[in-house]
Amino acid sequence: MAVEVNSKDGELIHKLIPLTRLPMTQFTELCSQIEVEETHDSVIFSKGDKGTELFYLLYGEIILQSGGLVVDVVTAESESAKFALAHQIPRKIDAIANGSVRLLRVQAELLNNLLSSVYKEDNSYMIIEEDEDGQDGGKGDWMTTLLRSPIFQRLPPANLQKILFTLAEVNFLPGSLIIEQGAVGDFYYLIKSGQCLISRKPTPNAKVINLARIGYGDTFGEDALLSGMPRNVSVTALTDVTLLRLHKDKFIELIKEPSLTFVAYAEVQAMVKQGATLMDVRSPDEYQEHHLDHSVSVPFFSLRMQVKSLSREKPVIVVCNNGKASEAAAFLLLRHKFKAFILKGGLDAIEEGTPFIAIASKAVEASGLEAGLAIADEASVIVIEDAAGENTPSVSQMVDYEDQMSFLKAENDRLNRFNQQVLGQAKKLLQEKDRLDKRCKLLQAQVEKLTLLINQLKSNG
Repeated sequence: MAVEVNSKDGELIHKLIPLTRLPMTQFTELCSQIEVEETHDSVIFSKGDKGTELFYLLYGEIILQSGGLVVDVVTAESESAKFALAHQIPRKIDAIANGSVRLLRVQAELLNNLLSSVYKEDNSYMIIEEDEDGQDGGKGDWMTTLLRSPIFQRLPPANLQKILFTLAEVNFLPGSLIIEQGAVGDFYYLIKSGQCLISRKPTPNAKVINLARIGYGDTFGEDALLSGMPRNVSVTALTDVTLLRLHKDKFIELIKEPSLTFVAYAEVQAMVKQGATLMDVRSPDEYQEHHLDHSVSVPFFSLRMQVKSLSREKPVIVVCNNGKASEAAAFLLLRHKFKAFILKGGLDAIEEGTPFIAIASKAVEASGLEAGLAIADEASVIVIEDAAGENTPSVSQMVDYEDQMSFLKAENDRLNRFNQQVLGQAKKLLQEKDRLDKRCKLLQAQVEKLTLLINQLKSNG
């Protein structure tokens, strides 16, 4: 008997990996061709089997063993049950039902064909259907929340499985410092429960500014891992907090490398001609000094604040000096469902004199963006499209309006000081220009006198 799409089995099956990639049309087609099987104390498959079926455990317990020795025990409630059982072909181990179990058997060819049709339509994201209450049936499934993030939707199932098995759970008491501004980045974090406070000191002697509260399902810590720069915010536990953390090496291997896409300079020119946006995320003064023609200045420190106002209709190519800041910026854009690319090697990799480079060009700002509004934090709030199509942060909320204004005022003051320095330099240059103009006129007068004298000498013979 086929599986009913809206039944409990249907809802459970649609959360399996990679079945969660299927939009409702393809998932309905899959359900019409699969059945849930029940068995008791039987062999599901044996070592050496070459059958291409995928088996998923829906209820009960499966013992995985090799040579009579138990390798693992998988229960239906475990994270391992989200994935097909020992799916390598030929089978490397035996799978035996421990008591009564309910299984889903899926032909790999059928699933691959359905997934291929999805990739042809849009190979960027997995599709995860939400219940009407938007909370996965109210069960608070943190893993489903994680998978709903566009970054994780882009990852291969094998990477997701390794991530889930590699995540380490750590706990913090209220008031505990989780990461410290200025420290070296070592982990990427997911909040499983509790709330944390994001804070920052604009300067070493300034007071601490509270930026945001983040909670269940939110992630943080990737900026330092991507850029190689020190932490630019502090994160403190507000309540009892349980975090899942992934070491930097695993983050780079399993998340960064398969997520980020690099393009060569020649490809950038072609993409821009086809309508792609070229986004320079360096500081305003670096942009003023030199930048690529047709690029817009969106400093990374202000990108978080501006990202919701940017259009997702066109691909974005991110540019910086050496590519490091571009990686962090592209990661942020990907989380917000942009099609983001990175200029490989940054501006440093482009040979001087190559066409398309503008040296000391006037900065062109993105329409509707104000580079003077600066905010920088490592809080990676997962953004979910709601029914109205509006971007809403999950759980998180900005804290203390006065602190926000104080932070923005401090950044604005810094930019004003920089502006005053630029104006001062411009004034000196104008004064120097006036001096040189006067000297030029004096020299011109002397040349005219000498010319007149020479002509007189020639006339006198």
